Amino acid sequence: MAFSQAAGLAMDGGDRRLSVAGTGITPYSERMITTLHDSSVTFEEYLHHASLTRAMEKETAETEIKADKSDKKWYQIRKPNNPIASPIGNTGTEKDVGDKEVAVDGGSRTTSTSPHRYGIQDEDWIQASRAGRSATWGAVFYLITTDILGPYSVPWALSQMGYGPGVVLYTIFGALAGYGGYQLWVMFLHLDSDRYPLKTYSDIGFRVYGPIMRHGINILQTLQLFFNVGILILSNGQGISQLSKGNLCFIICSLVFALAGCILGQVRTLQRFGWIANVAIWLNLLELFMIMGVAANSPPNYAAALAQNEAVQGPIIHYAGVPDSVPFSGQVVGLMQAVYSYGGAMLFVEFMSEMKRPWDFWKGMLCAQTFIFVVYLFFGIFVYAYQGQFVIITVNQGLSPFSWQTVTNIIGLISSLIAAALYGNIGIKIIYANILQEFFKFPSLQSKRGKILFGATVPIYWSLAFIVCSAIPNMTNFSGLIAAACILQFSYTFPPMLMMGFMIKKAAILPEETFDPQTGELHRVDGGMKRWARGAKKHIFLNTWNLVFFLGSAATAVLGIYSAVTGLITTFATNPAIVSFSCINPIGA
Repeated sequence: MAFSQAAGLAMDGGDRRLSVAGTGITPYSERMITTLHDSSVTFEEYLHHASLTRAMEKETAETEIKADKSDKKWYQIRKPNNPIASPIGNTGTEKDVGDKEVAVDGGSRTTSTSPHRYGIQDEDWIQASRAGRSATWGAVFYLITTDILGPYSVPWALSQMGYGPGVVLYTIFGALAGYGGYQLWVMFLHLDSDRYPLKTYSDIGFRVYGPIMRHGINILQTLQLFFNVGILILSNGQGISQLSKGNLCFIICSLVFALAGCILGQVRTLQRFGWIANVAIWLNLLELFMIMGVAANSPPNYAAALAQNEAVQGPIIHYAGVPDSVPFSGQVVGLMQAVYSYGGAMLFVEFMSEMKRPWDFWKGMLCAQTFIFVVYLFFGIFVYAYQGQFVIITVNQGLSPFSWQTVTNIIGLISSLIAAALYGNIGIKIIYANILQEFFKFPSLQSKRGKILFGATVPIYWSLAFIVCSAIPNMTNFSGLIAAACILQFSYTFPPMLMMGFMIKKAAILPEETFDPQTGELHRVDGGMKRWARGAKKHIFLNTWNLVFFLGSAATAVLGIYSAVTGLITTFATNPAIVSFSCINPIGA
């Protein structure tokens, strides 16, 4: 998902772990944050504290339901089936000075109020963690279904693949995206706790494979957010050029949008974007209905189709199978738009970390993925049925009446500007926290120097995004490249790879191995490849399936990157409308 990634962090007051402290928010202390990426914390310790947190959530949920049986609401019925049992050496009752018992599976666990080995009380961890957990599964559904690029690219994708292959592939990719989201949910429940909360996607990678995996995921996430900003600059540069009827140089149009986004991007706290983001979401839905109505009652924009697709004006043609005129690389780039549609997994962990009861995440995800599948395909089939081979990837700019071009472009400008500012805000904070602060010891964003440095980074970030999109002014292959190189990994490649490592490490734990939650001391009977081999054998068929899924996704990513790059080379060589740093609008009008 595109806009969900931005709106998701604004709707419930922003990502409380990336933004500076706001009113009513209890931020993590610097000492707490440093323990989240402490390599000395073992996998077993994460599992242990996750089991305590899930048990506490279950107890709280049951208490709330019993206290309000007379006024049950849809968002209150969230009773989980069973808590996650602690995986090793902690059955029955444990007690230390100041311990608090929590009932678990007929026995009890304890949450200690004595100082942990980091010198932080359990109450401090719980208060800091719970302060940011308030979202419901209904909110998660709402966030996942909000988008700014996914639905608009579906008609063009169908024009590259045809009705049959397009619908089948959208169905398969939707099912696999749901499975990947399910895997992230399972790992989150087993690894997230009040003491060691999962904040981002990369935190799962760290707890399963270590710091190298964490840094790799952070880099890829940063690149995706950065290129999303570039895509929005490019598409809205085209829109502004259409508004001016081609009288304003295209690169100036893109620069105008970039400067506006740079100014808006100076806002550091995401809470201030919340109500504006909500308005933009409804504007996007209004725009979808407008596009369908206009497409059904007016001819396509032949000039834009010629400039972007090199489709010469003529009869509208539809294909049940793969179009003869579309090369294999073009079909793959069309498929990558399906990846865009199901690309919200990058922030699934952030959504779950904001939930009061993460057990319920599957409800929001299942409803959202079903909604996306039905609505996106209906919109795509409807518009393709009326515009055929003349549909373009920024579908609102493929409308022929100038008045409706103007209305939809203005709506798109408003929502895109907010989305781009949010992408930039989040992307800069990821760079600041994971690179500048961690490796170069930059000051905290909460400090005065940190705020100044953040403000200085914003224009650099937007300038680079402007340069990239001006150098590659081809929406079709540029978006396909982003989908293949970045988005596909978070939805399809990383989940089975992480799940495979998680299951192996969990299955390798033996009954005789012990863990002391007070000191963090762990006794294992073996290690190395012998331990991994034992864990892999326990769920051999599921691990094999995840391996096949991972390799297939990686191969698809390589194929998508190759096709997008090939398409870019061909387009620059043959299409006179696609010129780097030019005054020519890439869609011709």
